[in-house]
Amino acid sequence: MSIAHLTSPRTTSYVAPAETPAIHSAPLSTAAPAPHIRAVPAGTEARGFVVYVGLDEEKAEADGTSLGSIVSQIRALVAQLAPSSETYAAVALAPRGSGGRDVEVVRLALQDPSALAKHRQNTEPGADPSDRARDGVVVDLSRKRVLLDNEAANLTYKEFELLQYLVLREGRTIERAELISSLWGAGHEDLDDIPNERTIDVHVRRLRAKLGDYEDIVRTVRGVGYRFDRHADVSVRQSSTPSPDLI
Repeated sequence: MSIAHLTSPRTTSYVAPAETPAIHSAPLSTAAPAPHIRAVPAGTEARGFVVYVGLDEEKAEADGTSLGSIVSQIRALVAQLAPSSETYAAVALAPRGSGGRDVEVVRLALQDPSALAKHRQNTEPGADPSDRARDGVVVDLSRKRVLLDNEAANLTYKEFELLQYLVLREGRTIERAELISSLWGAGHEDLDDIPNERTIDVHVRRLRAKLGDYEDIVRTVRGVGYRFDRHADVSVRQSSTPSPDLI
């Protein structure tokens, strides 16, 4: 599915393919249903819901799927669970290469009220920079740690080394073979643990899983490798070692 990249975020409708894949659901539990909790203020009623999904075409392809396939399967599942439901799918568009977390770009493009309020608070004149710094990622190279919204990410030594390797080469696409030779090369203790160009993707996937909502700071460059691009919500605390790519 091709998505045009415009000069400013907007939305466009998406029509799912005619053939809808079958959805297999697990048998219903016989346990007593959980008590119903209203998530709307008194005097109002829920008429539906929205699920924001942050995912670009390259990452979908790397996961072996596509945006069109995901949309089609979600709509099929909703139709199976609630045949009387109506669905409408929209794709959020943004300029190519724009920074920020995918899911936050989607929320802004689709005019989510809380996302708009947060964006205004963080961009209005006179906003306290220290307040904004608490909401994001800190890659602390000197202390070998990563903070996500002021909480330490539980990265393994190798996961941090992988992230650090990309951070120190900010803006440059690193091929999988280079990551393997540099991080698992000569002197590696366990030769059985050295990945190949396929399993390096598994290591990156585990790293992204621990980055949570900030997983897209590690970008996939289709057919080449991986890259770290600086985002507005990411800060890097440098160690005494400069980037090896700086002259």
